[in-house]
Amino acid sequence: MGTEVDSKMDYGGSLPVENVQALASNNLDDIPSRYIRPELESDEVLINSSLQIPVIDMSKLVHNDDYEELAKLHSACKDWGFFQLINHGLSEAVIEKMKIDIQEFFKLPLEEKMAYAQLPNTIEGYGQAFVVSEDQKLDWGDMLFLLSQPASIRNINLWPTNPASFRASLEEYSRTLENVKMNLFRLMAKNLGLESGHLASLFQDGIQGVRMNYYPPCAQANKVVGLTKHSDATGLTLLVQVNQVEGLQINKNGKWVPIKPLPDALIVNIGDIMEIMSNGEYKSIEHRAVVNPEKERLSIAAFHSPNMKTMIGPLTYLVKDKENYKTITLEEFVRQVINSKLDGKSLLTHMKL
Repeated sequence: MGTEVDSKMDYGGSLPVENVQALASNNLDDIPSRYIRPELESDEVLINSSLQIPVIDMSKLVHNDDYEELAKLHSACKDWGFFQLINHGLSEAVIEKMKIDIQEFFKLPLEEKMAYAQLPNTIEGYGQAFVVSEDQKLDWGDMLFLLSQPASIRNINLWPTNPASFRASLEEYSRTLENVKMNLFRLMAKNLGLESGHLASLFQDGIQGVRMNYYPPCAQANKVVGLTKHSDATGLTLLVQVNQVEGLQINKNGKWVPIKPLPDALIVNIGDIMEIMSNGEYKSIEHRAVVNPEKERLSIAAFHSPNMKTMIGPLTYLVKDKENYKTITLEEFVRQVINSKLDGKSLLTHMKL
């Protein structure tokens, strides 16, 4: 996945399932049993909106070397695993173009979208991810997932040509996100006591995958989930809310906290790889997407992993007493991720020593 050869390797994929957008359009009286989640009844969701993830101002960090803001970033990565990033430098016009094209894509007739359907033993394309058995519970949502960086790993045949601007929009969006990613890794390295370029060098020419999510409304929204609770397996995720319908929730101290996205902010979260590399100092956090009973919700999540030469394990300089996680190749790590269903932080449990 870091070279042209890697992009052709068979890492596994997801089983094909029914299209949820089409299913939801039938105004079902009874939801198919594979989507019903009885466990949702016992989940505690905080109604008090005063508890929110930290807000970090990138302009204070990049231009002013603000030590107070740097400390806020460090605390967000350690104590929350999530934060909202404002003044991040990503052009509003670039984001808006991407939002418009994604909304137009999901409005297409099903047969047009299915021209980009996932192929057997691949993770890319239109469909659902992490479906590994015929009886597991399914999410109330569809996605288009594309590998976008480096350019050599792209399967351009899966990049939609309708709307006509989609490919150019995604190219520009994915490229400018790389700058945000690299700035964040330099700042995190500084906070972790590493040389400023240490993390950036591991993620230089790393793998970026963009997952575009569509969650249809569901009249019985309290019985289904848009995206199962999980922590992201990658290093760092940068997420944009496409429309104004909320749905992201994070698990904080055993309770689900709804996130209220700020206008023009990127929602950033630490992934499992970053938790492993920091030997547990930075934390990946369980999160999920819930469904609205009346309105569709769309979001764009860009996942960032290291380059294929990188070993996934604690960084030597960050091991004070003992290593808390195994060290394996990125290829082996990716294979484990793709062939597992979403299940909280179970992947990290397997990586712990």
